[in-house]
Amino acid sequence: MAMDTDMTQGPTNKSVAAKQPFYRFHVPHLHLQSVFGDDWFALKAEAFARFFGTPTFLTAQTAIVGIWILVNVLGLTTFDIYPFILLNLAFSLQAAYAAPLILLAQTRQADRDAAHALADAEHREALHQASEQRAALAAEQTGLLVDMLKQNTQLTETVRTLTERVEALTVELHTAVCVSQAP
Repeated sequence: MAMDTDMTQGPTNKSVAAKQPFYRFHVPHLHLQSVFGDDWFALKAEAFARFFGTPTFLTAQTAIVGIWILVNVLGLTTFDIYPFILLNLAFSLQAAYAAPLILLAQTRQADRDAAHALADAEHREALHQASEQRAALAAEQTGLLVDMLKQNTQLTETVRTLTERVEALTVELHTAVCVSQAP
């Protein structure tokens, strides 16, 4: 299924929000792209840089270095004897590639963190505005309720007054009828 795209903004807000509803707070920031892009190389470089700090990598590297030193110290091979020049070269080469890849990963993560922080701030602001609107609506409804209670009190007073008046007229009429029928 193809996503709707715009050449300047990437995936459209509608298609991303429909596919990932949890992403709805980040939709306004979809036009932002990473400094190094989101192409295959950038993604793989970031994944590789993240792998450098894992226990798997550190354990494997320690095992390889230990085997390298052991094989050369015991004289099983002579391709890299005691000062271990090739091992030093391998570490230098690894450091030369690892440093930029780690910086790339940090920069990309900083971009993501900034976009998430901005989206979170906008979400908190939207929640605050919604809360203020609910409070204003509650105050308005409370005012209407107070007005209705006042009107109800007035109607009750009017009904009581009319009832007393009807009762007084009934007594007066009863008295007048009883007096006129008296022998």
